[in-house]
Amino acid sequence: MRRSLLIVGVVAAMVFAWSIGRVQGQQDEGKKVIFASADQAKFTEMGKGSSMAPIWGDANEGAHGVFTKFAPGFDAGMHTHTNDVWLVVLKGAYLYKDDDGEKRVAAGDFIRVPGGHKHWSGGDKKEGALFYSESSGKFDLIPAK
Repeated sequence: MRRSLLIVGVVAAMVFAWSIGRVQGQQDEGKKVIFASADQAKFTEMGKGSSMAPIWGDANEGAHGVFTKFAPGFDAGMHTHTNDVWLVVLKGAYLYKDDDGEKRVAAGDFIRVPGGHKHWSGGDKKEGALFYSESSGKFDLIPAK
């Protein structure tokens, strides 16, 4: 029962994130069905402790969706992103901190980080994190001063 509710919550959050992105002008990828499995995805190392696997779009150029893994204890440091990022955790926990406090974004949870918002992020010390994220623009990580 609890697992079923978790799955329903994850799916609902992903649909919510997807609909927000559609409203903000994401391309429709040719109106084709897209299926992706994190277990089958091809992850590319993005830096020590972080890797990404593309699902749709191109994170280097514009609107996109990706699976991301943070190794246990990964520390991305304080930073911002140019564009909003919508994120749904699938496994482990994404750790988030800003001037308003800390959040543990666990499996089944959703968080939206507005573009330009200074924050810290990292992976749970024991499990790391696996999450789906998307954005209406290219991905960047701008170290905060």
